[in-house]
Amino acid sequence: MIRILIADDHVIVRAGLKEFIADQPDMEVTAEAATGAEAIAAVRAYDFDVVLLDILMPDKNGIDTLKTLAHIKPELPVLILSTYGEDQYAVNLLRAGAAGYVNKEAASAQLVAAIRTVVHGRKYVSPALEQILADSVSGDVPQPLHAELSQREFQVFCKLAGGESVSKIADELNLSVKTVSSYRTRILEKMAMKSNADIMYYAIKNGLIQ
Repeated sequence: MIRILIADDHVIVRAGLKEFIADQPDMEVTAEAATGAEAIAAVRAYDFDVVLLDILMPDKNGIDTLKTLAHIKPELPVLILSTYGEDQYAVNLLRAGAAGYVNKEAASAQLVAAIRTVVHGRKYVSPALEQILADSVSGDVPQPLHAELSQREFQVFCKLAGGESVSKIADELNLSVKTVSSYRTRILEKMAMKSNADIMYYAIKNGLIQ
């Protein structure tokens, strides 16, 4: 039996996921979490075969939660669920350790296929993401600026885009203010920007934050 943790702050979403997972004879939702902290606590306390993690959580965002889960149980596959298109977050999240990325608007059969794929130790790549990865390799299609960021740079980028200060980011990531400032400088250089306002504008324009 595939044991699943659903981590999403929307009760209706969790109920919907549970409903169609219940139709699978070899899967069961054994726990739910409404925040990143709850998801982390559940993974520390219980054994799961896969985690379904919403990228937008009320306390810790999906990227922070993903990194923490990867540190606690690196062998545990985490599937990211999101309303954002694959072109916005998927590549960066795969780099950060996600086992796959599934759009919430995708058919339930796609999510079931994704769960079965990652449980067997493979990465799940949707047809849309497969095309994006192919285009990035061929160079035929220009890649978004944020796709050039490293895992840590993208994590810091998302926090800056959300309006967090360098000192707060440093505290949350257990880094020095100097280190976070260095990441910020590299982000601005790579993306040809001058200020946090530019980062926020870019994130909003590209649908990376709401």
